[in-house]
Amino acid sequence: MQPFIRHTGLAVALDRANVDTDQIIPKQFLKSIRRRGFGVNLFDEWRYLDRGHPGQDPAERRANPNFVLNLPRYRGASILLAGRNFGCGSSREHAPWALQEFGFRALIAPSFADIFASNCLKNGVVPVVLAEAIVDRLLRELELREGYQLTVDLAERTVTTPAGQSFGFEIDEFRRQCLLNGWDDIGLTLRHSDKIRAFENERLARLPWLAAVPPAIGPDR
Repeated sequence: MQPFIRHTGLAVALDRANVDTDQIIPKQFLKSIRRRGFGVNLFDEWRYLDRGHPGQDPAERRANPNFVLNLPRYRGASILLAGRNFGCGSSREHAPWALQEFGFRALIAPSFADIFASNCLKNGVVPVVLAEAIVDRLLRELELREGYQLTVDLAERTVTTPAGQSFGFEIDEFRRQCLLNGWDDIGLTLRHSDKIRAFENERLARLPWLAAVPPAIGPDR
């Protein structure tokens, strides 16, 4: 997982409350457990005028010219401002995968669905909770200023505007350390690889017959 320490990027607003995970990445695209290939279908039913299906070439589709992510001024945005309860609905991990692959590194909203926020933290996307009044203020500033950039500083736990005003936010300290160091769940496990290897060697020496046991998972299982 790519470490997240401090990120400055173009902000874009999706000023809608209760955006659920089926709107973030519709169910027909959940055909893989790989983390790649979902960005092209992020907010698919809003970004396109035709109904999409897996494997479709996005260049052959009709883009919705009125959807915010299709506007030229927001091309390359990496910070998403959203309404309250963003990411509600089902617990699909594909939602943060799609957001990340599209280019978003941080999300800012008054609140997030718990499981969605947890999935984001485990995949390198930072969900920042700010008071609704502050988010509304940022939305107004963004609409008035093209090229509006924000800085999300995870080390300092602040969001800073182009004018230099900073707002603090809270985040679980364990997950903050994971993000700062780029540790996903696999990375956390590999930090203890020496102990795992020592345990496996000791167990095999004590129970040598285990070496003859076939794997638990195979093509016929």
